[in-house]
Amino acid sequence: MNLSQEVLQSAIDNCAREPIQIPGSIQPQGFVLVIDEAKMRIVQVSANVASWLGLAPEVLIGAALQRVFNDYPRLLGRLAELPEDDLNPFHIGDVRFIDGSRAGVPMAMMVHRHDRVLIAEFALASDMGSAYGNIYPLMRAFISQMEETESIEALSQRSVAEVRRITGFGRVKVYRFDVDGSGQVTAEAVEQGYGSYLGLSFPASDIPVQARALYLANRIRVIEDAGYQPSPLVPVNNPLTGAPLDLSFATLRSVSPVHLQYMRNMQTMASMSISIVVRGKLWGLIACHHATPHPVSFQTRTACELLGSVLSLQVETKEAQARTQRMLSLRRQIVQMLASMADLDSVIGGLRAMPDVLLAFVEATGAAVISESTLDVYGDTPDREQIHALARWLGARESHEVFQSDNVGRDIPELPELGASVSGVLAMAISELHSNYIIWFRPEQARVVNWAGKPEKTLSDNGSLNPRHSFELWQETMRGFSRPWDELDTEGVVELRTAVLGIVLRKAEEMAALAEELKKSNKELEAFSYSVSHDLRAPLRHIAGYAELLSDIEGSKLSDRGVRFLDNIGESARFAGTLVDNLLSFSQMGRSAMRYSQVDLNAMVEAIRREMQPDYEGRDLQWLIPQPLPVLIADAAFLHLAMRNLLSNAIKYSRTQSAAVIEIGSYEKDGKVVVYIRDNGVGFDMQYASKLFGVFQRLHRMEEFEGTGIGLASVRRIIERHDGSVWAQSELGQGATFYFALPKRSLTVTL
Repeated sequence: MNLSQEVLQSAIDNCAREPIQIPGSIQPQGFVLVIDEAKMRIVQVSANVASWLGLAPEVLIGAALQRVFNDYPRLLGRLAELPEDDLNPFHIGDVRFIDGSRAGVPMAMMVHRHDRVLIAEFALASDMGSAYGNIYPLMRAFISQMEETESIEALSQRSVAEVRRITGFGRVKVYRFDVDGSGQVTAEAVEQGYGSYLGLSFPASDIPVQARALYLANRIRVIEDAGYQPSPLVPVNNPLTGAPLDLSFATLRSVSPVHLQYMRNMQTMASMSISIVVRGKLWGLIACHHATPHPVSFQTRTACELLGSVLSLQVETKEAQARTQRMLSLRRQIVQMLASMADLDSVIGGLRAMPDVLLAFVEATGAAVISESTLDVYGDTPDREQIHALARWLGARESHEVFQSDNVGRDIPELPELGASVSGVLAMAISELHSNYIIWFRPEQARVVNWAGKPEKTLSDNGSLNPRHSFELWQETMRGFSRPWDELDTEGVVELRTAVLGIVLRKAEEMAALAEELKKSNKELEAFSYSVSHDLRAPLRHIAGYAELLSDIEGSKLSDRGVRFLDNIGESARFAGTLVDNLLSFSQMGRSAMRYSQVDLNAMVEAIRREMQPDYEGRDLQWLIPQPLPVLIADAAFLHLAMRNLLSNAIKYSRTQSAAVIEIGSYEKDGKVVVYIRDNGVGFDMQYASKLFGVFQRLHRMEEFEGTGIGLASVRRIIERHDGSVWAQSELGQGATFYFALPKRSLTVTL
C-alpha cells in the first residue's frame, strides 16, 4: 500500500468512526426540547425554538413543564403512558404552549426516553384523527393483496409502488444487502424523468458501519431538504450526562455533511429510508429519493414505517419457509448417507456408495474424502497432490470448525496452485485425532457486477473523504470467486459432522472393547506359544540328534533311499527347531520389559553387517548410507533384532541380482524418526502388502527363498512396542523399501 492509499484508507476509517448519533444539531423542520423526567424541567433545547416559538433558548432552559404547556395534567398523564422498553418516538398528541408567537397553536409532540432524558420533538399539528383512520384501510389493502406464493421480488415491487403512491417521492427502490455489505437494487418504482437504478449495485462503503447500526435501531429516517441549515442544541452537552446528547432515535436527528453531499451528487434533495429487518439483522432498505425538497408528514411516516414492518415480516416468513424446505432436504440427504455408512459399517465405504448424494448435499461439483490411508475423489476436483496439501493446511489450523471459502486464492495464499484449480472450498474434519476430512469444491464463477458509479473514494483538500460524484453504470468483472456457500450449507455440514463423529466414536468404543478382548486373548496365546515352543525344543533337538547319530552309526548299512529319508528327517527336525526358536523369541517380545537407552544406529548397522558377512560373502553387494544415521532412544536388544531381520531380508531377496544395492537412511516427519531399508531385489505385489507383517505369512515360495515367516512379524511387534509403526512399498522386480517410524523420545522421560 503506497502513501496515497494509506491516506485514503485512513480517511475511510475516520468516516466509519464519525459519531453520527451525536451530531449536536437537528434538522430544522421541527424543534426539540430535552426534559429531565425526574424534575419535569427543560434542560436542553434546539436553537431554532426562537424561530418556531419566538422564545429565546435561555427562556426555556430550566423552565418547569407546567409553566410551558397548557393542560399540564393531561400531558403528565400521557407521559406516564410512555412505553418503558420502546425507544422509538411515541406520539403524545397535540399540545399548546402558554407563551411565544405560537401560543395556543396545536403542536404535534413526539417523545422517547433515551440517554437518561425525555427527548420531545415538535412539528405543526395536522388532522391526526383522519390520518390514523386512513392507515387501516391502506394496510388492509396492501396485506390483502399478498399471496402465499408471491416471491420476495414481487412483494418488494408491490411495496415500492405503494410507498411511492403514499409519499409522492420520485424514486422508490428496495436495496438488498449482500453478505459483504454491498447491496443491489432489486425493485424500483420511478416517476418519469428520474433515472433507474434497478439491477445496479452500491458498494458497502456507501453506508458505513455506524450508519447500518442506526438503520437497525431506528427503522425510518427522513431528510426533507439536503440543503438545510442544522439547528444546534443549547447547551451542547446533555446536562445529565455531561456528554453530547445521543439522538439515535430522534426523527429530527441531523445527518452527516458527507451524506448530504452524497445526496446532492446524486441530484437528490430529499430522501426517506425505511429499514427491512429480518431475524434481527438489516436485510435491506426501502430508499426514497426526490429531486427537490419534499416534506413528509407524521402520518405518512407512520404508514411507511408500518408497511416496512409488514414487509420485514413477510420476507422473514418466506425466507423461513425456504430455509425449512432446504433443511428438510439436507437432513434427508444426511439420513441417506448415514444409512449407507451403517449398512457398510464404514464411513468411507458409505460415502463411496453414494457419490451423487455427497455432491448434491451442498451443491458442489467435486468432493474428496481423506483418511490416513486413502483419498477418494468424486466429480471435478484438484489433483491429488493439491488435495493432500490442502489437508495438511487444514490440519495446521488451530480450529477444527468447518472451513469455507468462496475465494481460495484470497483465503489460502499458501496454496496458489489450488487457487488456480478451484475457487470454492468447504471442508469438515471427520476425526478429532487424525487429519481425516470431507472436502467439497466449487469452480470459479466469473460474474459481471453493474455498479451505480465506480466504487471508489477520493480525498478533499483538507484530507477528509469526498462522497462519490458519479452514479452512471460502471461494470466490473469479478474473478476468482465461486458461488458463495450459504449459511445452510454450513449448518448442514455441521449436522453431518456431528452425526459422523458419533458413528466414529461408537466404532472407536466397539474397537476399544474388541481390543481389550484381543489383548486378553493375545496374552493367553503368548503364554500358550511360550509353553508349546519351550516344550517342543527338547524333542526336536532329540530327533535331529538321533537322526545324526543313526546316520553316523548305521549309515553304511542303509540303502541310498534310507539315507535320503534319514537326511530329510534331520533337515525337517532342524527347520522345525529353528521355527520353534523363532516362535519362542516372538512370544517373549510381548512379555519382556522394555529397557530404553541411547542406540547409535550407525554402530548397530555396522555390527550387523560384520555379523552377516558370511551370508553375502562372494556376492557383488553395495551398501549405501547417504548420511549418518540418528541416535535413537530405544530398547537396544529388540531394535538390533528388528534391524537384523530387515537387513537379512534385503540381503536374501536381492541375491538374484548380479549387482545388489542395499540403502539405509532416515528422515524426520510429524515429530517421528523414520528409518528405511531399500533393496533392488525381487520385490512384491503391493496388493498383498497387508500380509507382510503377519505370522507365517510368505509372499514367495520356500523353494525360492528360505525362511520361517516370523521375521517381519517380529519386526512389527518390536516397533509397535516402541509406539511406532512399520510399512513397506514395492513393485515386482523393482526392489522393496521397508520403513519404520519411532517417536522422538527424551531419555529422562522414558527411563
